[in-house]
Amino acid sequence: MPNHLFDLIRSCAPADGAPFIRKRDGRVITYGEAFALSAQMANVMVSEGVVPGDRLAAQVEKSPDALILHLACLRAGAVYVPLNPAYTPAEIQYFLADAEPKVFVQSKLSMAGLHPATQAARVRAREESLAAQTRRHWVAASGAAMEKVGIIALDKVLDEAANAPADFNDVQRGPDDLAAVLYTSGTTGKSKGAMLTHANLASNAIALRDAWHWTRDDVLIHALPIFHTHGLFVGTNVTLVAGASMIFLPKFDADEIFRALPQATAMMGVPTFYTRLLADKRLTREATKHMRLFVSGSAPLLAETHREWRARTGHAILERYGMTETSMITSNPYDGERVPGSVGLPLPGVSVRIANVKDGIGMIEVKGPNGFAGYWRQPEKTAQDFHDGWFVTGDLGRIDARGYVFIVGRGKDLIISGGFNVYPKEIEDEIDALPGVVESAVIGLPHADFGEGVTVVVVPRKDAGLSEGAIVAALRSRFANYKIPKRVVFVDELPRNAMGKVQKDVLRERYKDLYQSRHGRA
Repeated sequence: MPNHLFDLIRSCAPADGAPFIRKRDGRVITYGEAFALSAQMANVMVSEGVVPGDRLAAQVEKSPDALILHLACLRAGAVYVPLNPAYTPAEIQYFLADAEPKVFVQSKLSMAGLHPATQAARVRAREESLAAQTRRHWVAASGAAMEKVGIIALDKVLDEAANAPADFNDVQRGPDDLAAVLYTSGTTGKSKGAMLTHANLASNAIALRDAWHWTRDDVLIHALPIFHTHGLFVGTNVTLVAGASMIFLPKFDADEIFRALPQATAMMGVPTFYTRLLADKRLTREATKHMRLFVSGSAPLLAETHREWRARTGHAILERYGMTETSMITSNPYDGERVPGSVGLPLPGVSVRIANVKDGIGMIEVKGPNGFAGYWRQPEKTAQDFHDGWFVTGDLGRIDARGYVFIVGRGKDLIISGGFNVYPKEIEDEIDALPGVVESAVIGLPHADFGEGVTVVVVPRKDAGLSEGAIVAALRSRFANYKIPKRVVFVDELPRNAMGKVQKDVLRERYKDLYQSRHGRA
């Protein structure tokens, strides 16, 4: 039966014995082995009761097995919901309640997202039987959204897959069927699930493969996370539809990057990757002579970083622009001028326009086959973010006479730190609930290492005795590390306009030099 995205991947694959994933220790997972394991995992999913359209949530550490789990979801017709391994139990509980997955796969079984009564039940069950450590059905959330979720450890999936057939009759999925739900957030602090179809992901993978001249000879240094569209769909899907291979690193590590460079042809990264490599004396033209392409995305790349990288290596970083909802929208050209400060030209088949233009700048809107199907169970929000079929990105920008797109700011109150989205309202709500806090404002400030440093401006109650360390400590139990503020500043009051709205632009200007050193430390 036709399975739109996986059929594309299979049709582009080289011989079964060709390398797909190259591990740090030199071992290789071939295309044939990856496809066989994905079939075995798909058989396990079916045995767990997964049917087409069911969601499968995964909070797993980066590994080849975790990546192949996504292929198994495609083949079984499941909707993949990747979740950041750094999310706390409080954060996970929301995602499970909202997505209502049939199965929740974790690297190791934990209490993440479980109701306290369920946690106690699990402890008792563990004491009663070793089997309780492998798979149980537990209540994932309380209230009206209460549903039972099958929770299983990834190593248990692999154990069961080892005894499952290595062939699988792929479930029929058409272009408009959902392939994944990736959670993004809005300025309200409520996370939204962006629904991505088989056609969305397939069209974008083909467009990027062709735009970046990807071939079977390419070897990608993959140091990005795989719960995020950059590492999961850009890095991985482009590799797959080119029949190429990747050097698969658990995370960014400068030593590992330099070891991989002689065997690689390309690298994708966030601006933080490039600033950290620039700080290393080993970065030279000789070290990068085997490479043909360096791609940057997920956050704005400083023009200074672009120029310094070219001077040191002879390579011009190719910057592109995308979003969770749209995958990639624009790219600087492979052949042609890569303009520092610009995110390039619209990809083939993608249209970009600037709406409500004032002084040459307006809201960036997008239309094309890459555009998502809407927000999961939020039709009102979906309708709000589309105008006449055009998706309103929330980014402010301009287009020059040659068609190059420049992003000049964000209409949505969003911080991008180290390539990850941080939404101020979510953090402000937690801080404002702390004893001794009158109110707070969370802003992003220029940071040489992270692009933007998450910064909190707090108005304390008199004689509250609040400290920077106490606020940071209180947030650590609630949020993933990338959301934790780099600095907390105390003030008597927040600046406001005539309508009473906090003027964050005033705060950004006032504290713009807070992170001054090369590596952004105050």
